[in-house]
Amino acid sequence: MMTNSSRLMLYFRELKALLYLSSPILVAQLSTVGMSFIDTSMAGHYSTEDLAAIAMGTSIWIPVYLLIRGTLMATTPMVAHLYGAGKSQQIGSPVRQANWIALALGFIGFIFLQNSGWILILLDISPMLIEKTTDYLAALSWGAPAICMYEVLACYCEGCSKTKPSMIFSLLALLINIPLNYLFIYGKFGFPELGGTGCGYATATCFFLMLILMVAFVTFNSDHKKYNIFTRLEIPDTKIIIHLLKLGIPIGLAFFFEAGIFCVIALIIGKLGTTIVAGHQIALNFSSITYMVPLSLSMGLTIRTSQAIGAGNFEKAAFIGYAGIVTALLAACISAIAILLFSEQITSIYTLNPAVRALAVELLFFAALFQFFDAMQIASIGALRGYKDTRIPMIMILVACWVIALPFGYLLGLTDIITEPMGPHGLWIGLLAAMCISAPQLAIRFRIVSRREIEKNKIAS
Repeated sequence: MMTNSSRLMLYFRELKALLYLSSPILVAQLSTVGMSFIDTSMAGHYSTEDLAAIAMGTSIWIPVYLLIRGTLMATTPMVAHLYGAGKSQQIGSPVRQANWIALALGFIGFIFLQNSGWILILLDISPMLIEKTTDYLAALSWGAPAICMYEVLACYCEGCSKTKPSMIFSLLALLINIPLNYLFIYGKFGFPELGGTGCGYATATCFFLMLILMVAFVTFNSDHKKYNIFTRLEIPDTKIIIHLLKLGIPIGLAFFFEAGIFCVIALIIGKLGTTIVAGHQIALNFSSITYMVPLSLSMGLTIRTSQAIGAGNFEKAAFIGYAGIVTALLAACISAIAILLFSEQITSIYTLNPAVRALAVELLFFAALFQFFDAMQIASIGALRGYKDTRIPMIMILVACWVIALPFGYLLGLTDIITEPMGPHGLWIGLLAAMCISAPQLAIRFRIVSRREIEKNKIAS
């Protein structure tokens, strides 16, 4: 019988292992956010119109990128299961097949971004903004195949417990993005002056740089040579590809549904006036930064649980999952307290406008409450991915976002059916209500799945 002290010792041991994996992932995630911030900032210094074009283009690109990235994230549990089972000779095949999927998705992403003007026309925005946004997305599209291939190799490395390469290459891309933006935006040293469109070319160039560095690492690093990722060429294997897609598409759709709801809410709030839009954007932007912590823990959880399951240790996999969820909740406590205590200081970073700051402080209260349920949800999802359980969580996210959050938030925010229109507060309450329902459900789902696998393993043995 395990005592409380021994459980605590095991928790701290697992916490150390989880943080070792998750910390580099967090830095890589923040580097990606940093690239977007730099693009927005430098384009804003060039012109307001170019800033708006980057903002519109990003709102189209990010959901598409998350859909693609999530689909390719199936590589991580596939590799981690084999790595945990000690079947290193089998790891190369699913990675090579995932590369075929990446090529296909990269091509689809390229075509979509090259022809995304119809979305902007539907939004009924000015012709000049449509032109600048489509030019930016067309420039960015050249990097779509590269980032897709990179994501597969990054997921492969993560499945083998190597998370530092992604961190290093993302940081390098972040640093290189600054001078590239300068060259392409302002047309220095013989480069054409492209304005905001130059950000697209700079980002695409960084994507190719990241891919080249990752390919070189996987090819020449001694730990990875034995997997023969690029020394063998495999034709597409429909059986493996279908298995990867069955696992990955629900992950991608879950990301897409969640990102999509925030985009739709932003469009709804856009009709309420610039002050409300600005206040909402501050609260959303800061909460998206704090979200990177549980997201990184979630990705580390997928690796740890997958490897334990691959090794046939289902008791350990369950403990890892619970430990990860507890850790995410503890991190959420810190984030929530910081938001509540320093909301005034946080808003002052973004603006000095008193009306915008006052609204942002009010919305940050909801963002603070959001931390707990968001952390529980994303950590539970990460643990479930380790069990290759992705379809039911995707359905839960779909229902939470589009059946609960949007209708309920709209009723509270823009109608008087339930109460007087609450504006952005009502929409945030809708999001919070949906999360209050879905997060515990996903935690319960993890409990059911982990227990079921333990029982199945006992019967089999």
